[in-house]
Amino acid sequence: RCVPPACSVWFNLHLHYCLCVKKEESLICDVFSLSSRMIEIQTQMSQRAVELLGLAEDQPCFLLDVGCGSGLSGDYISEEGHYWVGMDISSAMLDVAVEREVEGDLLLADVGHGIPFRPGTFDGCISISAVQWLCNADKKTHSPPKRLYRFFSTLYSALARGSRAVLQLYPENSEQLELITAQAMKAGFTGGMVVDYPNSAKAKKFFLCLFVGASGVLPKGLGAECTDGEESRQAKFTNERTRFKNAKGKSAKKSRDWILEKKERRRRQGKEVRADTKYTGRKRRPHF
Repeated sequence: RCVPPACSVWFNLHLHYCLCVKKEESLICDVFSLSSRMIEIQTQMSQRAVELLGLAEDQPCFLLDVGCGSGLSGDYISEEGHYWVGMDISSAMLDVAVEREVEGDLLLADVGHGIPFRPGTFDGCISISAVQWLCNADKKTHSPPKRLYRFFSTLYSALARGSRAVLQLYPENSEQLELITAQAMKAGFTGGMVVDYPNSAKAKKFFLCLFVGASGVLPKGLGAECTDGEESRQAKFTNERTRFKNAKGKSAKKSRDWILEKKERRRRQGKEVRADTKYTGRKRRPHF
């Protein structure tokens, strides 16, 4: 039978789209698998994530790697003597992992649909640069809050009591970070955000450190040592509402918060700044 011209055009466009997506996905896999710099960064972040898990020494554990990709994080887990299962939504990335003959088991799955394992299966979970993608609505049926809650609630169930999940992520803004942490709290987790090198634009890294069951002591971020009299810069889960004056998460200009932030920046630059008082940022009475 002859194919109608309209159907033929649609078929050709769809085929072209699929080939382009496949080519782009393959290109990304090549970049991640061949770039020595990428491998170095991934290994460093994996090492930090496993360190934050606080696993018992000289005891092999069973870990979950969310967004395992080509298995670079799993390589470090295996080197430490642990066993692992990796989940990823990209079949091309998992194909690279199979070609590299990683030691862990691999599962093709969308973590936004949940973690399909029995309760208490894992002794810990790590994730490198993956969780923030759940904030995107790639389809009309995708609801980021629902997908995040589904992920965190099933992850909470799949982890053994007393274990941890350490999720390294790159939040686009404060609203995205608040959405992720709020859904984690709603699912039952406790913990907070560990920020390494908070004053560096390039080396700054966010690690969401979550506890299952009893709340533990939140680890300190690297490069954020506090002296006596200074408060920690690590984010913690609290019931207080954080107020932002605009969509970018910045305080309104000339407000008290804006003035305090500006004075703090000038102090870090080594400039002379007046001490903060209760009158800082207070509006003056109008003069007639």
